Amino acid sequence: MGEVVVTPVAGKAELDRFIRLGARIGASDPNYVAPLLFERHEALSPKGNPFFQHADVQFWLAGRDGRDVGRISAQIDHLNPQTRDGIGHFGMIAAEDDPDVFAALFAAAEAWLAARGCRTALGPVNLSTNEEVGLLVEGRDTPPMFMMGHDAPHTGVRIEGQGYAKAKDIHAYVCSVADDLPGPILRRVRKAPAEGVRLRTLEMKRLDEEVRTLTGILNDAWAGNWGFTPTTEAETRALASNLRLLIDPRLAWFAEIDGEAAGFMILLPNINEAIADLGGKLFPLGWARLLWRLKVKGPKTGRVPLMGVKRKFASTMRGQLLPFQLIDAVAQAARKLGYERYELSWVLEDNLPMRRICDAGGARIYKTYRVYEKALQGKEGA
Repeated sequence: MGEVVVTPVAGKAELDRFIRLGARIGASDPNYVAPLLFERHEALSPKGNPFFQHADVQFWLAGRDGRDVGRISAQIDHLNPQTRDGIGHFGMIAAEDDPDVFAALFAAAEAWLAARGCRTALGPVNLSTNEEVGLLVEGRDTPPMFMMGHDAPHTGVRIEGQGYAKAKDIHAYVCSVADDLPGPILRRVRKAPAEGVRLRTLEMKRLDEEVRTLTGILNDAWAGNWGFTPTTEAETRALASNLRLLIDPRLAWFAEIDGEAAGFMILLPNINEAIADLGGKLFPLGWARLLWRLKVKGPKTGRVPLMGVKRKFASTMRGQLLPFQLIDAVAQAARKLGYERYELSWVLEDNLPMRRICDAGGARIYKTYRVYEKALQGKEGA
């Protein structure tokens, strides 16, 4: 075999190869779901993703003997508190099971990060900590929910072979819609709300305002969490645009305390369930199949990617009950709509308050993703 050559992605054609390579690497796994090509192009381009407004990003392709054999990204998010500690991120890792390919890819990414002052490489992060985080290390027996990874089984071993070690594990919990909360909790939740507490569904007519409210709660509730990056106004607008196509207001709930937005929970349909056999393509018939499966047949699975309670309320009696009130409200609505199960993700291994909520609500860990790190001292780059 010839030498592995790593080249930066410099145009649309190379970006398309970069995207399609991930699907080719995963194609032999029956549980892999190819993401929609148009969505990946949007997520990985400055025109489509506001993340690029506050981050430096570079993609690479590894080639050998005229064919693509691997890919990787490196990025420095200037809004992420980790950046102040000299941490840069790698991501989008997908490659054939060859140590030489992984060595060449990581050499390029690490040199790029080190040349920009980073002392530690952390990942995979694809591309933001508000998007996809971690490498799947447990739970390969089921397909991933949307915006969750499903990596080739050799990837973790090859990353560790480049000197990386575990930094943090994050979990995905699964919950049956048919199961109510445990009796003692359910009795408290089903009582009349405490004075000043109000639960309501999202109002689609003012979606932009609702998403701004959601973002404010999110940025407050998750502030200080490991790896969290606050969401910008541009990202909020993009989120509102994306949610408009997916959200069912019956599955999006806000909690208010004394008239102030205090918490929220949103269940989104698991798009992967509807696109699993489309191979990432919506033309010529993919659009019709997707719409029919989402709007007529109806999804059976969903994911809760966003949930939080403002910190000022989290330690109060009224605030501590809000997560369970929101879970019960969403679960009751999902049950009526024909959902069977949903995922709560992602949850840091040391986020004990959230893990207690998941455990108390009857959810169980069914997938684990790992974030790796490596010191870059002494690296040289250009």
